[in-house]
Amino acid sequence: MKRILCALLVATLPLGNALAAESKNAKVTLVYQHELPNVPGKSIKGVLVEYGPGGYSPGHMHAKSAFIYATVLEGAIKSQVNDGPVIVYQVGQNFAEMPGDRHAVSANASETQPAKLLAVFVVDTNEATLTTPLAN
Repeated sequence: MKRILCALLVATLPLGNALAAESKNAKVTLVYQHELPNVPGKSIKGVLVEYGPGGYSPGHMHAKSAFIYATVLEGAIKSQVNDGPVIVYQVGQNFAEMPGDRHAVSANASETQPAKLLAVFVVDTNEATLTTPLAN
């Protein structure tokens, strides 16, 4: 798994970071993208989210067409989707976000250790903006 992740990181591309000003101790990187040959108009995009100790992203929504499957690669991640409970996911655990879901909480569960997750998007190929901050 580490070898695959390292290979993906070598080919990193910056992801439009509209949340940079509001995020704390967070880095978001598009690590791969590919059009799906058997699903015209759809692409798969892998996004690595790295949180330093105490890091978080503000509440947000993803592209309306996006189905997301996230897997914790390191540490522990606090997450709340829509009005559901805040859940802490450990290494190897995963969760899904459906099109139109609100991701109210996305944060490192630790104040002392880093955390990482890989979010795999299945999204309309023409979607340029993957994340939009929630209005307060």
